[in-house]
Amino acid sequence: MNKNNNRVKENKRIIVVLACLCTMLVVLIGYLSYFQVFKAQEVKNNAYNKRTWINEENVLRGSILDRNGNVLVYNKKTEDSNKRYYKYGRLYSHVIGYSYREYGKTGLELKYNNALLDISDSTALNDLKSLILPTSIGNDLKLTIDHNLQEKSRSLLEGKKGAIVAMNPKTGEVYSMVSMPDFDTSNLNDHWKGITESEDSPLLNRATQGLYAPGSVFKVITTVAALDTPALDNEYKCSGTAKIDGYTFKDYSSRGHGNITLEDALRLSCNTYYVDRVQYIGKDRLGSTADKFMINSKIDFDLPMKSSSFPYKKSLSKTELSASAIGQGEVLVTPLNMAMVASAIANDGQMVKPILVKEIVSKNNRILESYSTEVISDVTSSIKANQIKDMMLKVVESGTGTNAKIKNVKVAGKTGTAENPSGKSHSWFIGFAPYDDPKIAIAVILEEEGVTGGTGAAPIARDIFIHGLNNIDF
Repeated sequence: MNKNNNRVKENKRIIVVLACLCTMLVVLIGYLSYFQVFKAQEVKNNAYNKRTWINEENVLRGSILDRNGNVLVYNKKTEDSNKRYYKYGRLYSHVIGYSYREYGKTGLELKYNNALLDISDSTALNDLKSLILPTSIGNDLKLTIDHNLQEKSRSLLEGKKGAIVAMNPKTGEVYSMVSMPDFDTSNLNDHWKGITESEDSPLLNRATQGLYAPGSVFKVITTVAALDTPALDNEYKCSGTAKIDGYTFKDYSSRGHGNITLEDALRLSCNTYYVDRVQYIGKDRLGSTADKFMINSKIDFDLPMKSSSFPYKKSLSKTELSASAIGQGEVLVTPLNMAMVASAIANDGQMVKPILVKEIVSKNNRILESYSTEVISDVTSSIKANQIKDMMLKVVESGTGTNAKIKNVKVAGKTGTAENPSGKSHSWFIGFAPYDDPKIAIAVILEEEGVTGGTGAAPIARDIFIHGLNNIDF
């Protein structure tokens, strides 16, 4: 009897051990499967993965060109080196990024690493082939960037903090994207310590990863929500202040605007109109409208992109809702997202995906891949978009944006002056030109400039419109 009991106990122990071993095996197989499906490509493309540098020794990395064929970055191979040359140093530090063995890869250098080295999609066979028989010349990238406009944009931001994005509102092609301060990619070895320790965060691409209170440029979105609100009273008497749930909101001018309409409110950037009327619009309608403009959404782009946010699904007090309507409170946006907002209004209510790389071209000058226009959101009807276009035209003609005026060209826009914790306001301008047939949409932000959007950002937008319209072959 004891023998039988001992045998039963021993069998149970064996079963427990086998069960543990099987469980461990299943977990291991599960993890390896998960890694292979979800993580392998991420690890392979990691900028610090030393294995990716094996091909660099033998492959002449492809060049990067602007939309007109101007070479911006290229490799030169000598007997004992294979060096990457960044012709314009700082100018493309946030767009093209860099590729250094010591510091890894960023920007388009990272995103399109395989294309620049002519490496096929990751499979065991292709990885083995690339190690044993690497190709000698990689593919080139042709960007949508216009080099001259990129230079002009940077010159206008010289000595400031902020970002500029200029794009085609109909195709999504990005003509210029500048973030300041920037850094020199041509010689990181001499400047790396200073770059990484700088309090100004020069490595941050403010155009795609900077999150800012939008201030009054957000009123474009609130205006769409107002037009979508049935029976919203368009008439309002502005006294210069409005008390919402015990908190007093003020206009820029304490004198007030008197009897105004929605059109006047956008033209004159009347805070009190919006903080009052948003109580009737409601947080759900304002939030769903913001969602259509890709606020709270991940935007598919060639560079790392932060998501703009308006947390309307949580409980908001009347005061918090009013602050959100004028781009304050917890609303945060990226400059690229706001350029897309302007683009959507210019493009009859259709928002298109931003494009930075136009083509991938082989060493034999064959187009391997091209990127075309893609509508990613219908933000509003064409009728309402055209109503807001008219309002934005009046902002520049006789409202807060007159410093964006151009002789013989109709410009539409919206200014913004956004408060932030530092005490110095951000200066914003978004808009497009020409009004009749928009070719360029823009977002300009001057970080902590301490001046109004009409004073600081609008003149910069005007100069970019002039340069782009006169020089880009549309």
